[in-house]
Amino acid sequence: MTTKMVTQTSNWSSVNRQCNSKTKTRRNIVKISENKAVSQLSELLSLHCGYSEKDASQIKVAAALHDIGKMRVSKSILQKPDNLLPSEFEEMKMHTKYGSNYLASIIPGELGKKASMIALFHHEWHDGHGYWGFKASSLPKYIGIVSICDVLCALLSERDYKQSWTLKESLEYIYDAKETQFCPKLVDELLSLLSSNDKATNVLKHVA
Repeated sequence: MTTKMVTQTSNWSSVNRQCNSKTKTRRNIVKISENKAVSQLSELLSLHCGYSEKDASQIKVAAALHDIGKMRVSKSILQKPDNLLPSEFEEMKMHTKYGSNYLASIIPGELGKKASMIALFHHEWHDGHGYWGFKASSLPKYIGIVSICDVLCALLSERDYKQSWTLKESLEYIYDAKETQFCPKLVDELLSLLSSNDKATNVLKHVA
């Protein structure tokens, strides 16, 4: 993978193909169709929240790379159908640090900073009960944007351990997670986007 590839937003799909496994497993890197939806929805939500087109475009690229660190996690953990042991979960958490360090080393400038931050903190919760105990309110808003889009697309996707949820079920989960997992204002922004932007709802139709 070259720096040139990841700095051109039009090439995000080719980057994504290099970063993702096609295997459908419970904890493995998500399928290309789902990751594409996370990327596109993150861009649209960023614009809806007031980010410039340039920033939203960078967030789109960074969102496509948020789970790249899973390439360094043992396949036996990524593909394990049962609950992870505490030691296995600790290794699983490390995908955020692996990805952050890697992206910071290959992508220069502001895009590299966004990609590294998103990879590191996309599992943080609004109330501080995420992977590393950071409150999302202390982090850049674009991280929360990618996080909420990632969760929504994951809920809508079929996995080996679950059927796909309906959009109604998925949004109810996100709404109920206000003030715990997600920033209340960001939840409202997402609901506003989906109720007013056909492009955003069309993106979700392609999650599988």
